[in-house]
Amino acid sequence: MTSGLWELVLQGVWTTVQLLVFSALLATAVSFAVGIARTHRRWIVRFLAGCYTEVFRGTSALVMIFWVFFVLPVAFGWQLVPMWAGTLALGLTYGAYGTEIVRGALNAVDPAQKEGGIALSLTPAQRLRLILLPQAVPEMIPPFCNLLIELLKGTALVSVMGMGDLTFSANLVRLALQQSAEIYTYVLLIYFAIAFVLTRLMRGLEKRLKTGVGKDPGTERAARERKRAQTTGVGAAGGAGVGGGAA
Repeated sequence: MTSGLWELVLQGVWTTVQLLVFSALLATAVSFAVGIARTHRRWIVRFLAGCYTEVFRGTSALVMIFWVFFVLPVAFGWQLVPMWAGTLALGLTYGAYGTEIVRGALNAVDPAQKEGGIALSLTPAQRLRLILLPQAVPEMIPPFCNLLIELLKGTALVSVMGMGDLTFSANLVRLALQQSAEIYTYVLLIYFAIAFVLTRLMRGLEKRLKTGVGKDPGTERAARERKRAQTTGVGAAGGAGVGGGAA
């Protein structure tokens, strides 16, 4: 490819990264706001949060992009530029999946921790901020990592609006060179590279958060092995066999 075509692809990469960051920020905010609302003590709050989750989780992200970009201006007179239309559609759609991650992690916290907060006369907001979230957030990171990768792949849908993301730019280069195999191989590798970097960053964040609350992954693994050995005797027997062989 010529330098001009490579520049077009790199501009597409930059647009994709921008869209990923903006939509991920929106999806994260929505996930926590609606996910916490789904654990609220008032039924009306849980009901409204559940309605949002079911509606956006049950609709196609591609159709949502069409709706925001083409229907919203006709219905309400709000014309959004492609970047913000894509951000809104993807953020709200993937945020609906994130709400279940937040809700599940909050409900997985040991009930004794919640009871301890009540015994200390903490308000619901204080229990959430001081007890529940610090323990639940580290458990959210792996599923959020998967959701972030899915969001990265979902950014390719905005090409239907004529937005110059990586997929749209690659298609222009393909039309110019008539080399589909080479161009789309490059695109696959670029998406993989971005996903790999995101995965490593999220794993580092998970380790840091778990260490901060005394849940270092290595320590947890060793504790699970000890518990399994005590329960089944498999690990203990294996250890004894090794020790006996060494003796």
